[in-house]
Amino acid sequence: MANLNPYLSFRDNAREAMEFYQSVLGGDLDINVFSEYPDMMQDPSEGDLLMHAQLTTPDGLVLMASDTPSSMPYVTPQGFSVSLSGTSAETTRAVWDGLSDGATVTIPLAVAPWGGLFGMLVDRFGVNWMLNGDPA
Repeated sequence: MANLNPYLSFRDNAREAMEFYQSVLGGDLDINVFSEYPDMMQDPSEGDLLMHAQLTTPDGLVLMASDTPSSMPYVTPQGFSVSLSGTSAETTRAVWDGLSDGATVTIPLAVAPWGGLFGMLVDRFGVNWMLNGDPA
């Protein structure tokens, strides 16, 4: 079975972002830093940056991320959203409340024309999110 998972890139705050996402979504966070793989590291001062992080939630959602070392070009991600859908209204509201801390709301969470709850925001790390909770 193949998987399609969001993989977020940060300059140097992937750990902070992933710990925040864990506090909102729950689950297990596995982290590997560049110092664990010295052949992958050009600047020893960046050894604590995340080479790979994976958050796996109790519902089986997987969100991955890494830091981009200074030796590599970095452009702020744009043109996509992480979409969480199919959750209950209660879960949608709880995730919204967590993610909206320090976020810019682009579409407030409300009942959508197609039913259920829908909202969009850009979180404190610059990541676009779309939440769509089931009508029931």
